[in-house]
Parts: sequence; C-alpha cells; structure tokens
Amino acid sequence: MTTPPPAVSGVAVPPGGPIRVAVVGLGWAGREIWLPRLAAHPAFEVTALVDPQPAVREAARDTHAVPFAYADVDDLPAGAADLVVVAVPNHLHAAVAARLLRRGVPVFLEKPVCLSSAEAALLADAERAGGAVLLAGSAARWRADVRALADAAAELGPIRHVDVAWVRARGVPDAGGWFTRRDLSGGGALVDLGWHLLDTVLPLLGPATRITRAVGSVSADFVNDTAAHAVWRDPAGSAAAAGALRGDGSVGGSRGDVEDTARGFLLTADGASVAVHACWASHEALDRTTITVHGVAGTATLRCTFGFSPNREPSPVLTRTRDGETVALPLPAEAIGTEYDRQLDALPGLLTAPASRGAAVAEAHRTIDIIERIYRTARPTEPEREHALAGQRDR
Repeated sequence: MTTPPPAVSGVAVPPGGPIRVAVVGLGWAGREIWLPRLAAHPAFEVTALVDPQPAVREAARDTHAVPFAYADVDDLPAGAADLVVVAVPNHLHAAVAARLLRRGVPVFLEKPVCLSSAEAALLADAERAGGAVLLAGSAARWRADVRALADAAAELGPIRHVDVAWVRARGVPDAGGWFTRRDLSGGGALVDLGWHLLDTVLPLLGPATRITRAVGSVSADFVNDTAAHAVWRDPAGSAAAAGALRGDGSVGGSRGDVEDTARGFLLTADGASVAVHACWASHEALDRTTITVHGVAGTATLRCTFGFSPNREPSPVLTRTRDGETVALPLPAEAIGTEYDRQLDALPGLLTAPASRGAAVAEAHRTIDIIERIYRTARPTEPEREHALAGQRDR
C-alpha cells in the first residue's frame, strides 16, 4: 500500500520564497511520506535528493522533477538547501543529522531522533557547534483526535494514570530488512511504535514532569513469522536500502533479533503512572491505538489507529466518563496522514523561532532515556512456537 496523496496546504509561501529542501534517505518514509508532501507543499521546493542506491534516487528525481541527486550527504554542496529532511535507517539518524548540523544546515529528523542518550548528547553538541536548529518528526501529536484528547484531559483535573497502547494485528515492518535488525534499528516495537506513544503521552503529563522509574518486558513471538508481516509496506525496497547502506548488497533473508511486543510502566515524581504497550503483531483483528487518561474529575479515552495501515478502526472515537456517565465528544474528520501535512505547515515558523533551538534534542533525550530504562529492565521471553499465527495466513 502507498500512502494517500498529500493534501495541498493553504499555508502561504514564506516571504523569501519557498524553503529549499533536500531529502536524505529514500526508504519507505522518505519516499512515501515526506517527498510527495514536500513536492506538493507551496512553502517548500525540493532541490536535492540523497540516497546510496542509484536507481532509487533517479526514479524519485524523475517522478518529482528534482534537479539534483547525490549518493552521500557529504556530496550535498554548501548552500544547496535551507533545510534537510533526514529519513535514513535508524542507526544513521544521529550521525547524519550531526554531520549536517555541524555544517550549519538546519535538519528535520525522522523519529527516532536518537537511539541512546549518548546520541542525544552528540546531537545537542552538533546543534550548538553549527548554530543550526534541529527539528524532529512527531506525527502523532499533530493528529486532530490527539489534540482533542489533550483538550479533554485538561478538564479532568490532576492526571493520576495514562494507559496508552498501539497494537497491530499483523504489522511487523520490513521483515528481513533493517527494521528487525537491532544493530540497524536500535530496537523493535518499543523504538518504532513506542516513540510515537511516548511523544503523545509526555505532553499530556506536562513538560516539567520527571519520570522517576521505568520498567518493562519484551517478547518476540511474531517477529520471524511471515504471517505477521506488514504487507502494506515494501519489504524488498527497504531491505535493499539497508543492504546498500551496509555496503553488502544483501536483500532480506535475515532473522529478526528485536522484540515485536513491549510493555512498560512509568512512575512520575508527583505520583502519576503510565502503562505503555507497543505491539507489531498480535491475535487482534484490527490495528488499534488506545489512549485513556484517568484524572481526578473523570476519564477520557481515544480509540483510533495511528499510522497508515489499512487494517484500522473505522473512525476515531473520543469519550469522556464522569460519575458513571460516558459521552462521546466531537471529532473533526480528517484524511489518513493529515498529521504529516500539519507538521510541514508548521516547519517554516519553527525554523525561525528562537524557542526551537535545543527543544527537539531535550524532548528526544527524555524519550530515549525512558526507552533505555525499559530495555535495561526487560527480560525477553522465548516464543512458545516459531509461527504464532500459523493457520491464519490467508486472513
């Protein structure tokens, strides 16, 4: 499955003309999410592409009429772009972004922004040294239903607990490619889906909230089960990209060594708690995302599906419960992927806002610290059988 066509934004062109953008990395996210949207957005002009695979970059260059394409980010000429969108595999995120930031080039970096606290420190140092701003991909918080949930949560008084889960039926990404290799991805469902979940929950708790404890568990019952693969992704293309980036030319065939399911429990300094459940594959019928906020004055629950999977909830539903009465709250209709368009709408302002400097790194540092702590306490469980979804391959 390809993503829906990008919405044409009503945002005006910046006073100095469109922002010149280079897209680095033409895997699934770069090719299907960012490049089409940037090419269609009036505030941006895609001036260059960077990818190690000649066929991939030339195809994208021809499709979107991009004037220049390069094999490596170091080949990108000085002054060729006002902003670089970095969408390379996870293990290259911090290194590529840091190289650009030190050259004084602003960077919009796909999640996960970093894979360790050390990488967060590397990015912070590069941002200071080069004087350019780092911005981070954070799609979930730009969803209309998530914003409506935040508004509802603000009326619940002090928050005592948040339950947040993203559970896919069959959604192991790019099996045999870099997503399921720990050395290239940094982790499994917790790094992938969990980053979005934490990016949604932490703002609900408040920017000053300190997480004092984080524990969790992980399991890998589905990661090597072909019935659990995300068929709406492009495994061959992403695996080929990973092989090219490694320099070995390999395409798939390797067994995953990451978790497909992670559960975490967090405690804050003021006594609130958070339960996190990130799951690439399960025995559920639909992919679903559920966020429930428990406050002193009531409970608010959002049920929807994050991401682009076609196997999703029919439509988002937001409810509030008080004194035994549950009511549905209004939600605006929006197309799948609109949250990515909203991020692009906001980028011109964020690029020039003084408050943006250091903000993305600080948020990323808090997020990866939680993920690291969950991984440190997690004890992987052995799968009961190799093919957890055997007999259900035709569903």
